[in-house]
Amino acid sequence: MRHMTKKHTLGKAQDQRKALLRSLATELFVHGEIKTTMARAKALRPYAEEIITLAKKGGLHNIRQAAKFIYNKETGSYIDLATGEVFDAPQADKKLASQTVLRKLFVVIGKKYSNREGGYTRIFRLPPRRGDASEMALIQLV
Repeated sequence: MRHMTKKHTLGKAQDQRKALLRSLATELFVHGEIKTTMARAKALRPYAEEIITLAKKGGLHNIRQAAKFIYNKETGSYIDLATGEVFDAPQADKKLASQTVLRKLFVVIGKKYSNREGGYTRIFRLPPRRGDASEMALIQLV
């Protein structure tokens, strides 16, 4: 019997599917919302919510676990790790670190959803794509 085997395969091999979800989740955390196909949005939702749950817990172990599921690229901003404030340029009077996706996830997003029990993302349907009439969706952090 094939119990507990349902997953969104997206018509891709496992390594390609993992890479796709990893890049979609990274861009979701950088921009706060992304426009993609409905199938990819539905596959991304549980993936991203699991990562946000790790960010809510905090701690070194959860940072390392989350690093397996997203690309830790720099966003081009600077962040004050104590307060979570984000700056576009380095400040002379403050000690700032360059903002990466992991830092944003654990300092900003994790604190934002600390009192929420789940449902960190929402999916909106969009008109079909012009080229192939594929169902499009907007997935965003609530």
